[in-house]
Amino acid sequence: MTTKRSIAAATAISALMLAASAQAEKWDMPLAYSATNYHSENAASFAAAVTSATGGELEIVTHPGGSLYKGDEIFRAVRTGQAPIGERLISALGNEDPVFEVDALPFLATSFEDARKLYEASKPAIEQSLDEKGMMLLYAVPWPPQGLYAVKAVGSAADMQGVKFRAYNAATSRLAELMGAVPTKIEAAELSQAFATGVAESMISSGATGYDQKMWEHVDYWYDVQAWLPKNMVIVNKAAFEGLDEATRDIVRDAAATAEEAGWAKAEELANWYKEQLAAQGMNVEAPSDALRADFMKIGETMTSEWVEKAGEAGQAVIDAYRAN
Repeated sequence: MTTKRSIAAATAISALMLAASAQAEKWDMPLAYSATNYHSENAASFAAAVTSATGGELEIVTHPGGSLYKGDEIFRAVRTGQAPIGERLISALGNEDPVFEVDALPFLATSFEDARKLYEASKPAIEQSLDEKGMMLLYAVPWPPQGLYAVKAVGSAADMQGVKFRAYNAATSRLAELMGAVPTKIEAAELSQAFATGVAESMISSGATGYDQKMWEHVDYWYDVQAWLPKNMVIVNKAAFEGLDEATRDIVRDAAATAEEAGWAKAEELANWYKEQLAAQGMNVEAPSDALRADFMKIGETMTSEWVEKAGEAGQAVIDAYRAN
């Protein structure tokens, strides 16, 4: 009888273990940027927090550097359920909905404080657009203010005439056109090769990207124009999220809220540090000339007006809400 009880107990334990194993989920989370970038590090911390808090019942595994899906593939992968969760640069999704471009409008929000206000003003519209596409916003984190990288000195927009300009969304393509530059679409993982081979000669991006990609090997100038503060967002497939039990959904939400605050704090902390590193590597890190600043301001006004016309009432509501604060 003792032997039978022991066998029965062992069988019951095995059955419970198998049941627990069957219920556990693994979510692969594609990321576009390198593992050492603070966005990727923040995502890894978020993933670890969820995995730990759920006791492994929901394991999130990050795949940085475009190793699982390239940057321009991540949104579709999450939308179709090929990946339950992923991170994407919001402004790269302008073809999906104009509202996603709002944080890449030049000189609309140029500080962390204003970027936060713009995020809060645009968040309801972003969430609605994602919901219509079967996705949900978990959190968003900004990049530091964007600067102008160039292989030659730039004193005004006229110096950008004919320059091959790296674009990563509709807004940066339009910016290039208004400067007289030639836009070329290049994802983050391809930057170094593009500049090394002359496919690109200039771009607007943060000090973070320049540091990660060692842009000093290809470019001599970085102008601190503080054009805008774009954001990455972590999105989740709505069906996958709703397939979790309520306790697990709460854990994911809590971890996302923590990751958002940590990410904003880290971005602000690193903003000046990245500039110092670019200078330390021999780049000319300078403030823009009055002429270049004035040119960019004019371009920013044009692009904001164009964007509101394209985005319609929803876009105007975002701008009005932002300026009201």
